Order: sequence, then structure tokens, then C-alpha cells
Amino acid sequence: MKFSLADPSLGNTIHSYSERGIVIDSNTYDSSVIVLPDKIIAPWGPTSLKTVEMSDFSILDGLNPDLVILGTGERQQFPSPALYQSLIRAGIGVEIMTTPAACRTYNILLSEGRRAAAALLLK
Repeated sequence: MKFSLADPSLGNTIHSYSERGIVIDSNTYDSSVIVLPDKIIAPWGPTSLKTVEMSDFSILDGLNPDLVILGTGERQQFPSPALYQSLIRAGIGVEIMTTPAACRTYNILLSEGRRAAAALLLK
């Protein structure tokens, strides 16, 4: 799935997504990844929602996003809230959606100048 072009001066932009990879700017990532306007963390530890641990979310605490968008693959699945309680305690919002929706939402928030983090699972 390809997305429309965005202004690269705003930060890291997601250009396309498939189950095999995510294209951010001109680089393809074939594993789970965290994307922020000014930083990319790849690979990000979990390979699927079943393997997400509390420490996978706590890494996001120190990145100071306004909002974390968790993309759970092709299907929307909800992790236990206990896994991301550190984010909630820190006042960081958490939205959970499919990975394609998370990619689109991240790009929209980026274009609005928001400091969002997209934590994207391929599967």
C-alpha cells in the first residue's frame, strides 16, 4: 500500500507498507520499527503482538512523544493495558490500530507538526 508524498522537511515520512516491509523516506525496513519525526529505531524488538513485552513500550517513554500509535499488523489486536501502563502514567497517549492505518495516521500527525511515534509491527 503506497501513501501520498509528504514534505520531507517535516521529518521521517512513511511512503509505503506491505507485510514484507515498510518504506520510510528511501529506506526499506523488513522488521518491526519505531518511527518518530527525527529518529528511527530498527529493528524494534517484537516480531508480533504476541511477543510484545513491557520493556518494548518503556523504550518509548524516553523518546518523549505526544502520542504512540501502535500498528498491530493487518488485523487490529489489543495488547494488555499493563504492557503500556508506563506510557499512560507519563501522560503519553496510546492509539492501537492496524499497521496500514497507523502509517497513514502517523503521516497526518507529522504534517500537523505533532511529535507522534509509530510503533509498527509487520505481523
